[in-house]
Amino acid sequence: MTIAITGATGHLGRLVIDSLKSRVPAGDIVALVRSASKAATLGVAVREADYTRPETLGSALEGVDVLLLISGTDLGKRLAQHANVIAAAKAAGVRRIVYTSILHADDSPLDLAIEHRATEAALKASGLGYTILRNGWYTENYAGSIGGALAGGAFLGSAGDGKISSAARADFAEAAAVVLAASGHEGKTYELAGDESYTLSDLAAEISRQAGRAIPYKNLPEGGYAAALKGFGIPEAFANAIAGWDTGASNGALYDTGRQLSTLIGRPTTPMAATVAAALRAA
Repeated sequence: MTIAITGATGHLGRLVIDSLKSRVPAGDIVALVRSASKAATLGVAVREADYTRPETLGSALEGVDVLLLISGTDLGKRLAQHANVIAAAKAAGVRRIVYTSILHADDSPLDLAIEHRATEAALKASGLGYTILRNGWYTENYAGSIGGALAGGAFLGSAGDGKISSAARADFAEAAAVVLAASGHEGKTYELAGDESYTLSDLAAEISRQAGRAIPYKNLPEGGYAAALKGFGIPEAFANAIAGWDTGASNGALYDTGRQLSTLIGRPTTPMAATVAAALRAA
């Protein structure tokens, strides 16, 4: 069985390939990338495939049995890109697509969910076999701000007391590898989130404990948080989006207690504290 992974040089794609190589022969894995020069260290076959260039997709998917479609990063353009991949997969005879969606995509208030809902619908309408991985938040999404919090003396956000059931990116990658390499997952949708739930105040307290100095959480209105992010050099549209996602978290968008992720990977998800420790070592 040949398994292909799109976005294979991205943070998630690389981790999926690493996890897959412990489950299937490396010769059965194909990395689909926009630039082959960035894929030299993956240790698997590499093919060029660009979501925005349908002419690259047919040959890239030739002989592929199962495809991991990692959702694109171009917000507002992803549905068209994903549709290109789904159409090419169907034409190439791919048997099943595993798609990385978002937690509770059917009723999530996050604007990110709009394109995910539409992609899920397109996938189901394609007639292909499918597995949908509705990924919750990566703890790294917040841990990436630790360096700035240390420099500024506070962890900023607009999530209020909303609980966040995040897990490490590697946990989600392992779940993808599990469903790619094994049977019994066709037609299933998994709501994937961490075993542990915390608020951003809890996160700030953990940063403080490990850093050995007080780093309080400063909750801002959505507009104020967006303005702060813009002040740090983040482009306006992305700053507004990040602040909006935090507001969604304050309303429960990133909270889940189903433990489907740990069930799927057969172990507890990575504690938030472990990801904080890794971020502090890198800061």
